[in-house]
Amino acid sequence: MQFPFLSVIIFSPLLTAVLLLLMPKDRKDEVRVIAAFAAFVTLALSVFVFVAYDRSGLQFQFVERIPWVPALGISYHVAADGIGLTMLLLTGLVIFTGSLVSWGIQDRPREFYALLMILVSGVFGVFVSRDGFLLFFFYELAIFPMYILIATWGSTRKEYAAMKLTLYLLIGSIVALVGILALYFASPVRTFDLDELAKAAQNGAFMFNVNLPWGRVSFETLWFLPVFLGFGVLAGIWPFHNWSPDGHVAAPTAVSMLHAGVLMKLGAFAALRMGVELMPHGARQWLPFVIFLVTVNVVYGAAIAMVQKDFKYVIGFSSVSHMGLVTMGFATMNVVGLNGAVMQMFSHGIMTALFFAVVGMVYDRAHTRDIPSLGGFAQKMPWVAIAFIVGGLVSMGMPGLSGFVAELQIFMGVWTAGQAGVAAWYPYIAAISVLGIILTAAYVMRVVGMVFFGEFHEDKYHGVGDVTVLDKTALTILTAVLIVLGVFPQLLMNMISTGTMPLVQMFARVAGGG
Repeated sequence: MQFPFLSVIIFSPLLTAVLLLLMPKDRKDEVRVIAAFAAFVTLALSVFVFVAYDRSGLQFQFVERIPWVPALGISYHVAADGIGLTMLLLTGLVIFTGSLVSWGIQDRPREFYALLMILVSGVFGVFVSRDGFLLFFFYELAIFPMYILIATWGSTRKEYAAMKLTLYLLIGSIVALVGILALYFASPVRTFDLDELAKAAQNGAFMFNVNLPWGRVSFETLWFLPVFLGFGVLAGIWPFHNWSPDGHVAAPTAVSMLHAGVLMKLGAFAALRMGVELMPHGARQWLPFVIFLVTVNVVYGAAIAMVQKDFKYVIGFSSVSHMGLVTMGFATMNVVGLNGAVMQMFSHGIMTALFFAVVGMVYDRAHTRDIPSLGGFAQKMPWVAIAFIVGGLVSMGMPGLSGFVAELQIFMGVWTAGQAGVAAWYPYIAAISVLGIILTAAYVMRVVGMVFFGEFHEDKYHGVGDVTVLDKTALTILTAVLIVLGVFPQLLMNMISTGTMPLVQMFARVAGGG
């Protein structure tokens, strides 16, 4: 019997949360050390399973399956493929660096870190779930702590932002759950097991027609959008993105890092697993139209970021823009675009975690996020300035960095899909979306110039100094990942391809009528 690596990754943060809540509230230093150590353990295990994955073996490995509620076809079934392992690695990096930059939290750190660990436990669970009910269970577990974390430790209309986020995500997840239940009852076998549901989908089990008052439509045509867009709310798909910038801005630094860096990928990942993989005919029919929505994401998000005066709102709308590229990659339905989409999920996750870490460090010392009021902070915080510049170059797709690798593949995938006859408008979508990159370069250079260069107002920000060693460690880790993957993209691309190739083969069968 193999060691349950995935279960240890999932439940070690949860056990850490219980341990932290049992500790005396005045043992703040011990709480921080235990939380950081637990985060490091999950990162180390994520790296181990990433390296140990056999790229020439089965698609899903490290399999664990235990009956949970057999009468309803529910089991504890976890396994990881190239996409899931990439997301595990992303989560491990973000939670470890997030625990380091949160070291200075003085208000109830015990409860803060405990909720952070519960959130991360849910995130890890989603990325390796091979049971639809289990995936939804972990999905809700990841969302649940967000309200408390933002409403208690946040800022800038935190109660409003926390409630707005919760309501949006709750409605989206309910819509997605209805779609999951529809799949369950339409399956030839009453099961939530994703392997069984995927086999049923490949055999055409969900291609039957459904009678509606206005006519007959296929099951997949009817239910793909509710599932895909229900989970897509968390991915920030326009026009359901409105909760996201407010949630980013109100959240404390580590929560913003997890929120933008990992949680938004949770929505995209679940939409891919439950929507695209289980209803490929519906995906092929609807994704060429969904791409119009995410084109708005790319251009509109960048344009709104350009005019923001709040440092954190710039990054919040930037995330909306860049997440649009992920779904655009899904819509290509070819290997280049899908590889780019998953690479974008990882690259954007690291980049936006770096951005929010930087914003938090500036705000903690200047006590303002008003961009026109800042200036010259590179003189006092050179590590922070360099980290933000690197993140900005990644954001605008500078060659030699991870963002270029991801975005180039997405645009190539969109163009290739158009030439392959997926939809005639795809090349125009690619051309319009390039505007998002131009706007991204503009707002990044604007922020760099106004925040980090120019005159430093010593009278206004007297006593502002450099960041701590722990902050520098977090910045170094995140920056190094973005640079290394830009220079050596195959470190990740080979792994990603093992997860995307089966999807491409599935789309080929659908296109061929198989």
